[in-house]
Amino acid sequence: MHKVICIDGPSGSGKSTTARAVAEREGVLFVDSGALYRIMTWRALEAGVDCRDAAAVAAFCKGVKVDFVVKGNRVAYEVDGEEPGDRIRTPEINANVSPVSAVPEVRAIVTGWLREMPKLGDIVVEGRDIGSVVYPDSPYRFYLDCDPDERARRRQKEDAGKGFVQTEAQVKASLLARDKIDSSRKTAPLKVPEGAIRIDTTHLSVAEVVDAIAKAAGV
Repeated sequence: MHKVICIDGPSGSGKSTTARAVAEREGVLFVDSGALYRIMTWRALEAGVDCRDAAAVAAFCKGVKVDFVVKGNRVAYEVDGEEPGDRIRTPEINANVSPVSAVPEVRAIVTGWLREMPKLGDIVVEGRDIGSVVYPDSPYRFYLDCDPDERARRRQKEDAGKGFVQTEAQVKASLLARDKIDSSRKTAPLKVPEGAIRIDTTHLSVAEVVDAIAKAAGV
């Protein structure tokens, strides 16, 4: 049975950066669950689907095809033979991914994909319901949290590096709006999984968070 390390948390808490670092350090595969919901959102927007029409999204998502390819120490997602890259990291995607990911049919498809990932080897998976829904029986479950102002600062800096210009106030408003949707949805809400280790990353370096996870997971 391959090891599954689960890292959940809200946007900007450092879960993606941490999960990548843990995977690289330990020589296991990094799995970005959020990118799959972003791909669903991207494809829906491209097709002209109203992302706030749950029935339309549910019908559309059944036809979305994604190929999973191991590249180095990560599982890459390819659509029509190529990775979407920053096309799924735009402010437009950020504004629409929560309503899309709240659709039960979308979550069922993505959860099914994620549960197949251990066939590829030991994995570190980051997301919002990994330890609570996707792999609730994993003994290695962590929840990263962070002060909203620090989360906004991190995300604004990240977005600026991609050419997306927004103020920290705008980014914070977007993050808090997404938190509200994600934590209040009926299907697989964002929450601290029962029994998970909670880590506040506000004043910690990435190395310190990685060390804490590696020690607790025995890797």
